[in-house]
Amino acid sequence: MATLDRRDVVRELLRDRGELLVVAGLGASAWDITAAGDVAQNFPLWGGMGGAAMLGLGLVLAQPARRVLVITGDGEMLMGLGALCTIAVQKPANLAVVVLDNEHYSETGGQETATRHGVDLAAIARGAGIADARQVTEAAGVAALRQDIHASAAPLFAVVKVAAGNHPLVLPPREGAYLTARFREAVLGPAAHHQL
Repeated sequence: MATLDRRDVVRELLRDRGELLVVAGLGASAWDITAAGDVAQNFPLWGGMGGAAMLGLGLVLAQPARRVLVITGDGEMLMGLGALCTIAVQKPANLAVVVLDNEHYSETGGQETATRHGVDLAAIARGAGIADARQVTEAAGVAALRQDIHASAAPLFAVVKVAAGNHPLVLPPREGAYLTARFREAVLGPAAHHQL
């Protein structure tokens, strides 16, 4: 049974993050990155379930000099498994995808996901061709993962097993246009809002 706390995991992954860009899947992942600090380099998804990893891939392809971390949940990743194949083929050196796996759909009532019944997302990622695909169940593994997010020279995929249960909501801004403009300026600089 997983005992890692998702908020503690995210807080550690984002500690001393520097210029790391972070895309969060909808729901708890977005609340978790916001609880660790609402900054312009965060792009929390309020919708579009299944799209977080692909959004991260598009971002690294457009910004090959920037490191990008996608933080999402097991339900969201299960909905977007095809992204793992595309990431493996593209081989972006600057992309890490971290799945906070509590084996439940937390946002819709706690129904069990397929990972509760033996589906191994890290094995699926390896099968797709992502060589560094791991499962993390202890705090020491989270610390090592944090270092690798900043230093890896190949795509990285990690499933972090976290305890089920919800935390108090820490909501990011709700306005999509604001989040987009803020993130765009963080990526492209202050003149970004003048570019078409």
